[in-house]
Amino acid sequence: MSEIRVESTTGLRGEIAVPGDKSISHRAVILGSLAVGVTRVRGFLESEDCMNTVSAFRRMGIPIERTATGELEIHGDGLDGLKEPGDVIDIGNSGTGIRLICGVLAGQPFYSVITGDESIRNRPMGRVTKPLRQMGAQIYGRDGGNRAPLTVIGGDLKPIHYKSPVASAQVKSALLLAGLFTEGETSVTEPALSRNHTELMLRGFGADVRTNGTTATVLGRPSLQARDITVPGDISSAAYFLVAALIVPDSEITVRNVGINPTRTGVLDVLRAMGADLTVENVREEAGEPAADITARTSNLKGTEIRGETIPRLIDEIPILAVAAAAASGETVIADAQELRVKETDRIAAVASELSKFGVEIEEQPDGMVIRGGSELSGAECESHGDHRIAMSCTVAGLAARGQTLVRNTENIRTSFPGFEDIVSDLTRLSV
Repeated sequence: MSEIRVESTTGLRGEIAVPGDKSISHRAVILGSLAVGVTRVRGFLESEDCMNTVSAFRRMGIPIERTATGELEIHGDGLDGLKEPGDVIDIGNSGTGIRLICGVLAGQPFYSVITGDESIRNRPMGRVTKPLRQMGAQIYGRDGGNRAPLTVIGGDLKPIHYKSPVASAQVKSALLLAGLFTEGETSVTEPALSRNHTELMLRGFGADVRTNGTTATVLGRPSLQARDITVPGDISSAAYFLVAALIVPDSEITVRNVGINPTRTGVLDVLRAMGADLTVENVREEAGEPAADITARTSNLKGTEIRGETIPRLIDEIPILAVAAAAASGETVIADAQELRVKETDRIAAVASELSKFGVEIEEQPDGMVIRGGSELSGAECESHGDHRIAMSCTVAGLAARGQTLVRNTENIRTSFPGFEDIVSDLTRLSV
């Protein structure tokens, strides 16, 4: 079992780079495998989650290799190029991986079984299996197809217009990917706009994708063509160090080449509303995705409200935003975030449990939490709950807390942010 120990510190200063965006990395492998030709991916995130997606498509006959220059090469064979896997596809801890790949498997005329670790086997899959069945796929699993392992017998799909009850990029993406294998238009309407990486990348590979408000539509049977992709840094990973700079005295951290897709920058909007000193510079585009350098400086934060249509734009960043709220003066209310209950762990319960150990006054709500911040944090002994985002958020809280903080069972951080502990160590070693 690995663990992280940090001490109260000041003066975090430096320029850092975070690993490639996890969402974009997953999608690059999936669409590169369905395209004709060799797709080259620079900046691919070599986390456990993304490498499990690579393994899944290798099992389906797609050659994927790492080049001497560090690029990932995906030798796609078109929409009809996948082969029936000879064994169960194990996606590990990746909710994105299992749900998006289910969309692809639904369009394949073969038998497959997909599963994951204990956390994945307890997460709800009915939100994708139900509409995929409406399209014509045969999907079986535990709890009536709502829990993995899932057996998928696909092929002969028909297009649908699906009104999703949740704003979820995973649901939307699974159906758009399945829609590639239909004759006609498949569309998904969400109650609020979720991240749009799938739509952007599908266009980049040559698919006919249209968006109108919260509805995305794809025309089936496109000829996807291989392309080169550069993956920007993951804003979810950058958020830990932006918040660290904001709440640790006398700090200034610049994170280079961060993706700033508008469907993902809710965390920046909320931090600015809290009074954060943030600078976004050198804005550019990487393979259709906007990227920039972001600098955060120590700030006197104040409480705010986080709810409504903002939630899908920052759902993964709520644990670290809760840490910012704990250091802010006044009350922060987080609502409409019941989706956190079905992540790697129940993140509402986990955040409430762990932040309370630092002396934070936090009240758990069915769909969020109320945090009364401004008091000095005290070092704590924390548990990750098997969740990488809880582990990293507790580590950042420990940098601003009096005394020493211990975070146990941190090996899960590798699922999204290999090298996190090294960056923390470098910044604290150089602190004043």
